[in-house]
Amino acid sequence: MTVDVGGLQAPPAEAVAQAVTAFGLLASRSRLHIMWALSQGESDVTGLAGRVDMALPAVSQHLAKLKLAGLVAARPEGRRQVYYVDDPDIAATIGAMVALLAARAEQRPLQPLSPLEFTLGRPDHKSA
Repeated sequence: MTVDVGGLQAPPAEAVAQAVTAFGLLASRSRLHIMWALSQGESDVTGLAGRVDMALPAVSQHLAKLKLAGLVAARPEGRRQVYYVDDPDIAATIGAMVALLAARAEQRPLQPLSPLEFTLGRPDHKSA
């Protein structure tokens, strides 16, 4: 059920819950890197571990979580499983976001926030 909020349609609660789960999983640098790599093309675990420079067991654990959440799928190919991003919209969104942030980082590198800045926001340091 959608709710009208200030003239805008709020998404259904179930959609928000699914987004929270997906963004929570993608908040991990490793899982986001895996999703980005898979958005560029399917891979088995061994190939993916090489592409993202991670240990095979770690990649397997991350893939299990992503698969359980429905963000990736797998199909058997001989004796191995080939993983891929099943939804082209998700693959495109991840690719676009990473590309956008990479382009911005070239112009103005992002600086990590301290815990206080994360909570309160970074003060604007404009020169006079």
